[in-house]
Amino acid sequence: MSTTIAVPRREPVVLADLLSGTRVRDIVLVVGAASFVGVLAQISIHLSFTPVPITGQTLGVLLAGTSLGWKRGTAAMTLYAVAGLVGVPWFAGHDSGYVGASFGYILGFIVCAALCGYLAEHGADRSIVKSVPAMVVGELVMYGVGVAWLGAYLHVGGAKAISLGLTPFIVGDAIKATLAATLLPVAWKLVARR
Repeated sequence: MSTTIAVPRREPVVLADLLSGTRVRDIVLVVGAASFVGVLAQISIHLSFTPVPITGQTLGVLLAGTSLGWKRGTAAMTLYAVAGLVGVPWFAGHDSGYVGASFGYILGFIVCAALCGYLAEHGADRSIVKSVPAMVVGELVMYGVGVAWLGAYLHVGGAKAISLGLTPFIVGDAIKATLAATLLPVAWKLVARR
């Protein structure tokens, strides 16, 4: 008598799970997401009153974390940070190495990707209503780390660090968070139609 055990097919948890494969897929996704953030970092506008530039990075971090899940998203942003530290010129303005005042944001990217990925794994990327709060929480964590680092690096108080490292970026990052929060549910709907 032969007994077969039916192994239930695992439903995709995040968008990356829709792609077939395992290790090789994950490596390609992690390297691709890190590279995507590196490309978006080159969309960079330096402001005269703060050492922190306006960049496209935050959009990439939000999308990487939520579409890859917390493990791959964290790995991608860790790769981004480490590769940049050792010389890959993909930080804002083709910088690499330790970037001083802005480095806290790069560390914040890792935490943001992990948090957004975790929330996406629990369904926060399936609708705009759930996706917007996930993006906002991710950005708050990213800015929490970045602004704290900036304040410590410049030896300024909390109010000054916020005025240099958060206030100038609120509108732009609200737009990026809204864009990311819209793109993910749309991607899930397109997948569902197939």
